[in-house]
Amino acid sequence: MNDRRIRNIAIVGGGTAGWMAAACLARSLSGLGVQIRLIESAHIGTVGVGEATIPPIMDFIRQLGIAEDDLVRDVKATYKLGIGYRDWTRPGHFYFHPFGPTGPGIGTVPFQAYWLKMFLEGHAAPLEDYSIQAAAAIRGRFARPVHAPNTPLNKIAYALHFDASSFANYLREFAQARGVHRTVGDVRGVALDSQSGCVESVTLASGESVAADLFIDCSGFRGLLIEGALHTGYDDWSRWLPCDRALVVHSNPETAPDPYTLVTALDAGWQWRIPLQHRNGNGYVYASSFISDEAAQTALLSRLEGPRLSDPMALRFTPGRRRKAWNRNVIALGLAAGFLEPLEATGIYLIQRGIAMLLRFFPDRDFAAADIDRYNRVLESEFNRVRDFLLLHYTQTERTGAFWEHCRSIPLTDSLLEKIELFRSHGRILREDAELFPVMSWLSVMIGQNIIPRRYDPLVDGLDAFKVRSRLEELRAGIARSVESMPGHWDFIQGAYARQI
Repeated sequence: MNDRRIRNIAIVGGGTAGWMAAACLARSLSGLGVQIRLIESAHIGTVGVGEATIPPIMDFIRQLGIAEDDLVRDVKATYKLGIGYRDWTRPGHFYFHPFGPTGPGIGTVPFQAYWLKMFLEGHAAPLEDYSIQAAAAIRGRFARPVHAPNTPLNKIAYALHFDASSFANYLREFAQARGVHRTVGDVRGVALDSQSGCVESVTLASGESVAADLFIDCSGFRGLLIEGALHTGYDDWSRWLPCDRALVVHSNPETAPDPYTLVTALDAGWQWRIPLQHRNGNGYVYASSFISDEAAQTALLSRLEGPRLSDPMALRFTPGRRRKAWNRNVIALGLAAGFLEPLEATGIYLIQRGIAMLLRFFPDRDFAAADIDRYNRVLESEFNRVRDFLLLHYTQTERTGAFWEHCRSIPLTDSLLEKIELFRSHGRILREDAELFPVMSWLSVMIGQNIIPRRYDPLVDGLDAFKVRSRLEELRAGIARSVESMPGHWDFIQGAYARQI
C-alpha cells in the first residue's frame, strides 16, 4: 500500500496560536516520525489581548503534562473564577458570571427552575450566593478543588490570567525540547501545487523554500496561507458585533489581584481589567463609528487603576470568521481563523478547540473531504455559539446613549432568539450537545442583564416548598463556610513559590 502518512508539518506564525499548536502536536504525535517546523517573524509580536482564559485551558495544560505551579510562577499568572460585569446592565449595576455548574437538581427539577421560583417569590438569595466561584471571587479567595465528598470545594472550576507573550515563550521552550524546529524569518512567497491546489511550500526572505504535507496558518489577521494563498473568504459579523477597534495598555496594580476579570461598560464599548502578578492588563474595545480614537484613548487612560506602564497599543479588527478553517492542506488557528472580541475570553479556547479537532481528524496526504467538512462544521458551530453569547450581552441592556441604543436594535440570530424566548417563558435554558457555555453561564448573564422569566417551570410546584427553601439555604450556607476556609487569592499564588522549595 502506498504510504500516504503526513511526514512534515509547517506552522506559519508563532505567538499563542502557533506555539500552542506546536507544543500539543509535538506531544501528541511523538513516535509517529512527524517533523514539525515553526516559522515566525522577528518583526511580529504576540497580540497581548488574550490574557484571560476559561476553564478548558486547564485541560490543555494537564494534557501537556505541565506542572501548574511552574506555569503560574513562570508566566506571572493569576487565577480566574469568572467575570465581573460593572455598569453593563445599567450604570451602578454589577453582576458576576462565574465558572462552574449550578447547584444540584431535586429529582428531575434542575437547580435554576426551583431557584427561580423561590427568587421571584422573595425566598432565595441572589444567584451569586449559590456559586462557590462567584462567592469566592467577590471575596478575593481562591483554592483548587479538594477531593472530598459533600463539600462545594470539590467542584471549583477555574482558569488563568497570564501574559500572552510569556505563555507563548513558555510553550516555545516546551515544544523545542520535544523536537520542534524553530525558524526565524519572514514568508515572502507561497507555492501551490498545480493539480491539487494545495500549498506546496513557502519561500522565506532568506531564499529558503520550506515544503510540508500539512500547513497550519497562525499568521494573524492577514491569514497569509488560508486567505492570501487560498482565498478562502471571510464572513464579516459587524452587523451583529459593532466594535472594531481596541486599545491595550498596562498599568501598575495598587492592590492585590482579584481572582476574576473585570469588565466595565463605557459609552462606546467596554473596558477590561486583567490582573497579573506584576501588572494589570487594560483595554478598551470600542466601535469607531461612535467614538474617535483620541477620545477612546483619553477615556481608557483616565480610568486606569495605578500608574501607566506602557504606551497604548492600537488594534483594528473585523469580527467574524473564515468561511473554512480547514481548506485543502491548510488549517487556520487563532486570528487567522477569525476574531471574536475577548468579552468572554474565548480566543484561546477556540485555538485549543481547533487543535483538538485536528488531532481527532488527523489526515493523511489525501485529505479526505469528509474529515475536512466535519472539522469545518464543528469550528463553525463553535464560532456561532460564541457569537450568540456575545450578542446576548450587547442587545439585552438598559444602558442609554447612541452606541447602546444601536446595540438594542441589532437583529438577533434565530438561535439566540430561541434561547431568550425559552428563558422568558418559563426560565428554561437550551443547550446544544457539547456547547461551550454551561447552564450557569446563560443563567447568570440573563438574570444579570434583567431578563426575568414571565413564569417558572410548572414542575417546581410538585416539590415541597419548605424542603426547597431548606435545600437552598443549606447550599448557600455550605458555600459561605467553604469560602471562609479558603486562603486569599494572593496568598494562594505566593504558595506556588513556596511549593517550589
